[in-house]
Amino acid sequence: MHLRRYDPERDKEPVRRIWREVGWLKEGKEEACDLMFGCGLSYVADMEGQPECAVATAMGGVRHLDEDLPLTVLTSVATSRIARKQGLPRRLMARALAENAEAGVLVAGLGMFEQGYYNQVGFGTGAYEHWVSFDPATLKVTAKHRVPKRITADDWQAAHTPRLSRLGGHGRSYLTPAEMTRAEMLLTDNGFGLGYGDAPHGGLSHYLWFGAENLERGPYEVGWMAYQTWDQFLELMALVRSLGDQVHLVAMREPPFIQMQDLVDKPFKHREITEKSKFEVGIWSDAYWQMRILDLPGCLARTRLPCGDLRFNLRLTDPVERYLDGDSPPSTTWRGVGGEYLVALGPASRAERGSDPSLPTLTATVNSFTRLWLGVRPATGLAVTDELRGPADLLAALDRAFCLPTPRPDWSF
Repeated sequence: MHLRRYDPERDKEPVRRIWREVGWLKEGKEEACDLMFGCGLSYVADMEGQPECAVATAMGGVRHLDEDLPLTVLTSVATSRIARKQGLPRRLMARALAENAEAGVLVAGLGMFEQGYYNQVGFGTGAYEHWVSFDPATLKVTAKHRVPKRITADDWQAAHTPRLSRLGGHGRSYLTPAEMTRAEMLLTDNGFGLGYGDAPHGGLSHYLWFGAENLERGPYEVGWMAYQTWDQFLELMALVRSLGDQVHLVAMREPPFIQMQDLVDKPFKHREITEKSKFEVGIWSDAYWQMRILDLPGCLARTRLPCGDLRFNLRLTDPVERYLDGDSPPSTTWRGVGGEYLVALGPASRAERGSDPSLPTLTATVNSFTRLWLGVRPATGLAVTDELRGPADLLAALDRAFCLPTPRPDWSF
């Protein structure tokens, strides 16, 4: 087995084959696969001279309160049918994380197929996301909408710009390459967009991107929406409501700051009426994304918490280390973030190597500490369900220090 960088001329067809074998690539959507592997650092693992495992990454950012931190997202992790149970994905992911960390990236993220697998390389589960399905005719939006523009996959560059500047808060994430937006558009079944050109020089300002199981009656799914103001958001929701004469169901991820149940008429009644039908309305939740810290001192140097000074020892373990020996390129010395740290939290936070016997000690994996740092769950809860331990007084103090808004990336990794 040989781990190496992805070469588009040599590896394009083998990577497409891997995607077909895992069921991700439909006929006619090959360009999307090529774009995802071509717009960032990507890697393959060879068996008998052929790629049988492939990992793609893309650069972006994630917001921690008011600070935007460099983020790398593992946009694809796929293994062929003949290379399962060989440990290839974990080794490739570890190499990708190491090279990004060496380049100064502070955080990594991904969307998981199941909880537990990516924990093996240090990822911790994010917050619950709500998925809302509703009859668009039942939206209680008083705003009026103008006649929208049609948007197609050919408009990918114009569509990418407002995604980067969209309204969002703590945890808001983005991927920098515009090719990622084109790839997502191409992968959407029956994809189309509707929006408005209020940006300077008529550029796209706010819009919705839809996919549709059935173009006549729905369900429609909002893949994403981009807006910079609440007036723009309400205009987009009024536009969704206008589809209600023909479309029976629209599904979407609940936007940051918004409780969609506020905007739907008689949600409980319609849920009971449509139960177990093709057009069932309701609200579901799951936690599909994960993140991990790649540089603890770097992350804490940009962490500004509205709390008094809190100092403690942190004994951190990082499971990624076991997958790096012998697999990293000679220029890479990163072996995870495990070790002993002196941590100070407050308006100016920091972490440095060392320990102070006079301070309390928190023991954690990078998985659980990342969840604490993002505000996914409080320390007292993580001490029950995850690998995080410390004195009761310290856990209570950490609960107060990391009393943060729910992190909402608002991007389907």
